[in-house]
Amino acid sequence: MGLVAVLISKYKMAKNPVKYLRKQGAKIGEGCSITNSVDFGSEPYLVTVGNNVRLTSNVRLITHDGGLWVVRNLKEEYKNADMIKPIKIGDNVHVGVNAIIMPGVTIGNNVVIGCGAVVTRDIPDNSVAAGVPARVIETVDEYIKKNRLKYINTKNIPHNKKRELLKKEILDIEE
Repeated sequence: MGLVAVLISKYKMAKNPVKYLRKQGAKIGEGCSITNSVDFGSEPYLVTVGNNVRLTSNVRLITHDGGLWVVRNLKEEYKNADMIKPIKIGDNVHVGVNAIIMPGVTIGNNVVIGCGAVVTRDIPDNSVAAGVPARVIETVDEYIKKNRLKYINTKNIPHNKKRELLKKEILDIEE
């Protein structure tokens, strides 16, 4: 891909990631939040994303095994070989910053994937998974129960009100 094509691609991705990725063949449901730094790799048409999915900064979806680079150079019979598998992400999923989803992985519904996780195998519904390689560490219900007293209602309030609330709640600072 030439420099101009790369720049146009980056501009379109920055402007409207969901629209751009759909044009590339990715199947993306409704109500999704995808940052412009998400990388759908060289085969975005092999990625299916359900409804209400959030893919945060620098998430990578890898649909092919790059290790074949070595095999191609070792064995003539494999010089044109690839290992390519689709990725499927269910409904109501959050994928944390810098997570990597590997080829052939299916992530169920109502799943939280932790920051920096490398997902190498399927993750079942209603799970929280983290680590390298990612593993299920708890259910979503356990996650809610463990954290419920830490929740602060800041969603959809003006920035200045949020700042005041957080200073008071987290830092115990009164202005």
